[in-house]
Amino acid sequence: MNTNQEDFKKLKEMITNIDFCMLTTVDESGDLHSRPMSLNSEIDSEGNLWFFTSSDSMKAHEIERTPKVNVSFANPDDHHYVSLSGTAQLETSKEKIRQLWKPILKAWFPEGLDQPDLALLKVRVEKAEYWDSPSGKIAQVLNFMSAVVTGKQIDMGENKKLDMSR
Repeated sequence: MNTNQEDFKKLKEMITNIDFCMLTTVDESGDLHSRPMSLNSEIDSEGNLWFFTSSDSMKAHEIERTPKVNVSFANPDDHHYVSLSGTAQLETSKEKIRQLWKPILKAWFPEGLDQPDLALLKVRVEKAEYWDSPSGKIAQVLNFMSAVVTGKQIDMGENKKLDMSR
């Protein structure tokens, strides 16, 4: 990974605090197709994201054709925003599935580990960008008023781009 460990630590913290994200793939027409996904806090030490899915799902078929994806996270209450791009692949290793399985996943996969088409979607993140803006209504108002009074651009907070290619 070609990125600062502190920046990666912050990125990982921001992601694990936002469970649902939008996964964007490329459909058979070449158009972008997004859907909500639950990460279940699964980002490993190398920056790979892990999602449970069905091996026969539309996203699995789209990824087989075009493995480039984008994953976006947003927590407007805390003003945290993350955009990740990388390459996705389907993983069907029963050992890895067992390792990452959580009982709450039965809501999506009623047969649990016995579901025949149960698979993992691994996203190897190559680029990441995050925005961490001042949070709290008072901080926002003060930041906005300061920009208006001083004529300086509003402080949008911390913005970092990370190269996570290996």
